[in-house]
Amino acid sequence: MSESLIDIVFEETLEYLEEMPKAKRKSIGQFFTSVETARYMASMFSPPQKANLSILDPGSGSGILTAAVVDRLQNSPVVKHIQITCYETSEDVLPILKRNLEYIKRNSSISVDYEVIEQNYITSQSDDFNGTIMANPAPSKFDWVISNPPYKKIMKDAVEATSMPSVCYGAPNLYFLFTAMGLFNLDKHGEMVFIIPRSWTSGAYFQRFRDYLFDVGTLKQIHLFISRDKVFEKESVLQETIIIKMDKSGKNNSVKITCSNSNSDFNNISSIEVPYSDIVVGPEKYVYLVTSDAELKVLQNFSRWKNTLPSIGLKMRTGLTVDFRSREYLKNGPEDGTVPLLYSQHIRAGHVVFPVRREYEYITTEKKGLIQRNKNYLIVKRFTAKEEKRRFQCGIYLSSDLPGYSQISTQNKVNFIEGIDFDMNKEQVYGLYVLFNSTLYDQYYRILNGSTQVNSTEVNAMPVPTLTEIEHLGSALERRNSLSVGVCDEILGGLING
Repeated sequence: MSESLIDIVFEETLEYLEEMPKAKRKSIGQFFTSVETARYMASMFSPPQKANLSILDPGSGSGILTAAVVDRLQNSPVVKHIQITCYETSEDVLPILKRNLEYIKRNSSISVDYEVIEQNYITSQSDDFNGTIMANPAPSKFDWVISNPPYKKIMKDAVEATSMPSVCYGAPNLYFLFTAMGLFNLDKHGEMVFIIPRSWTSGAYFQRFRDYLFDVGTLKQIHLFISRDKVFEKESVLQETIIIKMDKSGKNNSVKITCSNSNSDFNNISSIEVPYSDIVVGPEKYVYLVTSDAELKVLQNFSRWKNTLPSIGLKMRTGLTVDFRSREYLKNGPEDGTVPLLYSQHIRAGHVVFPVRREYEYITTEKKGLIQRNKNYLIVKRFTAKEEKRRFQCGIYLSSDLPGYSQISTQNKVNFIEGIDFDMNKEQVYGLYVLFNSTLYDQYYRILNGSTQVNSTEVNAMPVPTLTEIEHLGSALERRNSLSVGVCDEILGGLING
């Protein structure tokens, strides 16, 4: 063959991309895989050991991933026949998919048969997945499952979400329903490779999905992209995207973490083998994406601490006031019956400074759900820009900073840490500042979460020292003349190395 199968398939795909409005494809979560990414995904499968190989491509689009897999197998000394099953429902792309599959069948050096199932991939198999009385007693299982599933948020009562209630919580997304169903469809000796967003690796919304994923499957490899805007370059997708490889072996000794700059730079890949227990961590089964020995060292430093904020009587919460929904209660200046409203702009050089002469710095006390006691807090920004050096940007707030008030409020673009059943003393707040202003904690959170949002659920699950140790950190910081990152690193380093 003068051209590879995937090159011909991609030519057909480019014609489709030029004709089909991007907005229409986005509305159904349809984003196409690049040739380079498809080839790399196909290369992630282990060398096949069977003469007859069954392959599933759910949400197959124009068949780019299928073509990449068949290309990969062209020179296999083992495989003699490939059975391809594609799920696709888009009437616009189905004719292209069928033409491409027929081309692959005619031009492959290995015998190929294919089937296109024009049914909803999730709902058509939900009885099998849930084990209902209508389930197929012998549902189809495949040797290889490969997919670039649709990326689309759906309503909690969408038919796909209600079809898989055991993996859904909160606002579901089609991509993780496809991933769970793909694992269900995988043979016990098979492998699956999916390109999906990173968002599932932490957070409460994905807890049920992670439970299923790691109860049923075993993570073998994660591929990361340094430049998040270069994975789907022709699609203008700004999404933190990863590729995962899983099987059902139960052999969870280590995970291979690979990293490339973009979808066209797979010849320049860094690689590290990481113990499985350092990647899939804790009862929440958060996935920690380390890319170097230095980041692995960060995780190992944290493993010494067995406490979390809630276990020592503290908790991070999200600010109470959504200002644009509470405009009727907001005031530009102090009036009778108003209290200070703290925003992220009030965090200045490690302290909370009030006022700063911004609008709506005060809020009336008539809506009790927006008001909290004036006590000691650590205030932490919820949002930072992607290019900013730090995720944790925090300020010490002491009730004595605003002695004229018994109550305050916090805007919901900040988080705050407080005592659950007790009021934190000054040393405890300063000690928390040492932790969250340190390089170590910032690095840890970046490994845990690729987004620019500081999520209180995730922070409450992070390891922390004992409350006594936190007080000692705070006392050490009070004796210093600086709240800098360097000073916090030095103080925390004394605890770690002491």
